[in-house]
Amino acid sequence: MVVAAVACAWAWQLQQQVQRADERAASYAQRIGDLEARLSDTDEGMNQNAEVQAAKIRELDSEVRKLWDNVWKKTRERLAQLEADSARQGKSIEAAAAALSTAQSQLKSVSADTARLKGVAGDLERLMASAKTNQAEVERVADTLNRINLDLARLDKRVAGNEEWVASINAFRKQVNANLTDLAARIRAQQAAP
Repeated sequence: MVVAAVACAWAWQLQQQVQRADERAASYAQRIGDLEARLSDTDEGMNQNAEVQAAKIRELDSEVRKLWDNVWKKTRERLAQLEADSARQGKSIEAAAAALSTAQSQLKSVSADTARLKGVAGDLERLMASAKTNQAEVERVADTLNRINLDLARLDKRVAGNEEWVASINAFRKQVNANLTDLAARIRAQQAAP
């Protein structure tokens, strides 16, 4: 696309230069026509001196030669300039083509990177979904642990109450045992006495 645009611009520039050269050639043709008119005027005065006519012919020939030399010089300069411009444009086109090739390879690389990133994004989405599922599971386990902890706290409280009750029973049993031992001792003492 860039190459075509550069080629069009270069062709337009060449067309402009050719058009200017045609305009100059038309101007030179006008001058030559004027000189020929002057020459025809000299034909009317054929009775003039042959030396004067020869001098005019030499003058006309010199003018025509100058005009053609000038046209050829300018055309040669234009041609050299056009060739130099063409070489520069060719180098610019080559550089643009190389830059386009580089840009295309970079675009392919970026496209490949984009495809890989899309794959990674899909993996991340799956990981996020898995993480959400895991989080819900962790919350469920945490709720279960909280219930277990509450149950353990209730059991600890019951065990503590039972331990107090057992301690109270043990104290009562010790007291009953002590009373029984004392009673047994008194009974033995009474039985031993006549």
